[in-house]
Amino acid sequence: MLLGALEAGGTKFVCALGDENGKIIDRVTIPTDEPEVTMEIVKDYFKRKHIAALGVASFGPVDLHKSSTTYGYITSTPKPGWANFPLVKTLEEAIKVPVGFDTDVNGSLLGEVTYGSAKGLKDVVYITIGTGIGGGILVNGKVLHGVIHSEMGHMLLKPREDDKFEGVCPFHGNCFEGMASGPAIEKRWGRKAEELSDKKEVWELESYYIAQALANLTMILSPRKIILGGGVMKQEQLFPMIREKVVKNLNGYIQSNLLEVPEKYIVPAGLKGDQGIIGCLELAKNAL
Repeated sequence: MLLGALEAGGTKFVCALGDENGKIIDRVTIPTDEPEVTMEIVKDYFKRKHIAALGVASFGPVDLHKSSTTYGYITSTPKPGWANFPLVKTLEEAIKVPVGFDTDVNGSLLGEVTYGSAKGLKDVVYITIGTGIGGGILVNGKVLHGVIHSEMGHMLLKPREDDKFEGVCPFHGNCFEGMASGPAIEKRWGRKAEELSDKKEVWELESYYIAQALANLTMILSPRKIILGGGVMKQEQLFPMIREKVVKNLNGYIQSNLLEVPEKYIVPAGLKGDQGIIGCLELAKNAL
């Protein structure tokens, strides 16, 4: 069975084909331009492929409630031209197949729990740390949506005592994204994350904020595993720092053999960057 996958990001759209077993057969990458430009290329790609269904994981915020008049819309994004854009409706009308829809991070979460680092688990958190910070939550085997969808990148964090940085988030300042995203690193240190690999002080501070967020999520959601992806997490030296600080922050309050081996609890994404596309294939399969 041939399925379509669309990973719709603020920088690029990835169109792909695959099967119901998560095998990727073909893919193309398109820069995210204005909707009338990008969507014409997307529609043309899928129209010619004879897919049975399409899975879409999109940047947001998005409307995930099927009873809503704006279901399938990208809503209040600052991305020029994309605010209140009817993404699902546009694709359904053009391609005429069932469309499964969720956020970009929930797509990656689905990929990881179906074929990746959290395969078989029912309570998982997936976080991407890059240009922005976003997360997906699986509770009892189901992706959590709620009022809209998780925006864990905007949880407020306590600044480290010696850190006077005000954060880059225009809404909240010292939220997770404001203090620990790729743009936060660049503004704080004057260089991009990949240019700072050998600066231990950078990653000590970065791990302080990530660990604080992960300890909060552990207390609130009690997941079986936390998966970290995104460009910032390519700095592999972060993982032992984060694990050590999470254990310290929890301070023995949670007694679990999972936390006795934190390298099995806080893990990198396991699908080599393909988790989003593979999650989209799962959304397509579910749409059928």
